[in-house]
Amino acid sequence: MSMLAKLSALFRGTAHDTAQGVVDANALKILDQEIRDADNAQGKARDDLSGLVARRRMAETELKSFQDQIAKYENSARTALDRGQNDLALEVAGRIAELETGIGDRGPLIENMKAAEVRLRAAIATTDQKIETLRREIDIVKVNDSVQKAQSSVALQSAGAQSRIGSAADSLQRIKQRQAINEEKLIAGQELEDKRTGADLDAKLKAAGILPGHSSANDVLARLQAREIKVVTPLIGAPAAAKDPA
Repeated sequence: MSMLAKLSALFRGTAHDTAQGVVDANALKILDQEIRDADNAQGKARDDLSGLVARRRMAETELKSFQDQIAKYENSARTALDRGQNDLALEVAGRIAELETGIGDRGPLIENMKAAEVRLRAAIATTDQKIETLRREIDIVKVNDSVQKAQSSVALQSAGAQSRIGSAADSLQRIKQRQAINEEKLIAGQELEDKRTGADLDAKLKAAGILPGHSSANDVLARLQAREIKVVTPLIGAPAAAKDPA
């Protein structure tokens, strides 16, 4: 195979795949249109059937008219014969023959039309049933397609949500780490500032009760106890008061 033939085959194959992809992507729309086309064809078939029925009924009406005319002309021919008017009777007989020929022609035609009606009605009924069955199947396919699209959307949304949750958790962890680092920086900075100003040493002296002007709880308690001893001791050593003379 020449290179040109191979390229031509490649282009045809690509075009076929592309066309097939378009058809598959629009399969439901195509099915809907095909159903509409079938309904239109059924409508045309019903119109044709209606026309056939109308023509058959007209032929039957004409046939009935011929039969009625034959009955009338037969009576007329007998009357003419009874009167000896043979020429008139012969003329009437000729008309009766024409009507009988017409009946002979129309009889089989009417029967054929009736048979055609039966076939058309059966074909229309069968096609209607097939169309209705196909329409129900298409409805089911549409529902399944909608459900599958919803499921796919939910799956994608779920995957996206999981991804977003994971991303949010990572962001939260990074924020916590950044806050912890900032907290340590603040503490370290305060410690350095306290050392520079001596505030850390003052705090230690204050806690030990050594820093001047600051008293610990033990100091306060000892002071209160000392005051209590000073108050009680003079009372113990004081002389008794003299009694008034009677």
